[in-house]
Amino acid sequence: MKKIILMAVVAIFSMTSCSTYNSMVSKDEAVKTAWSNVETQYQRRADLIPNLVSTVKGYASHEESTLQAVVDARAKATSISLSAEELSADNLAQYQQAQSSVTSALGRLIAISENYPDLKANQNFLELQAQLEGTENRITVARKEFNEATQAYNTQVRKFPANLVAMLFGFEQKPYFEADAAAATAPKVEF
Repeated sequence: MKKIILMAVVAIFSMTSCSTYNSMVSKDEAVKTAWSNVETQYQRRADLIPNLVSTVKGYASHEESTLQAVVDARAKATSISLSAEELSADNLAQYQQAQSSVTSALGRLIAISENYPDLKANQNFLELQAQLEGTENRITVARKEFNEATQAYNTQVRKFPANLVAMLFGFEQKPYFEADAAAATAPKVEF
């Protein structure tokens, strides 16, 4: 009778462990997919920037320093690659810093358009500006979905008895995508 009870306990534990492990794998893959979506949106933005810079260049050639800042920020941001396996708090902070530089440079570029009425009326510029605005919204949604997937994964990794399975198989918590410290300061708009 003791053997049957012991075998039943081992069988239940094995099935529960397998189910927990499989669930963690699914949630880990969800985090990787969500991160991939974040990267895709940042790549979309990076792909739009050369067209925007070229359009602005035709109207505002003496704004060369602003245009160069956008080009340099894009180059730096695209040079930093962060795979889902490399997600750590430090790596994510470095990635975020590079992307924040692009956001800041683009903000300055859009701001100079106020000084050029012909540029503001240019259909290419207006279309690119709308595309960038849409891309920024997509980036926000992708980051939100990444954080939601990360939360679901981290919650499972920390819950008992799943945390035992997590320790056994090396599942560790993932970092969240956090707001840039500069985002706490409202931008100053001058006309």
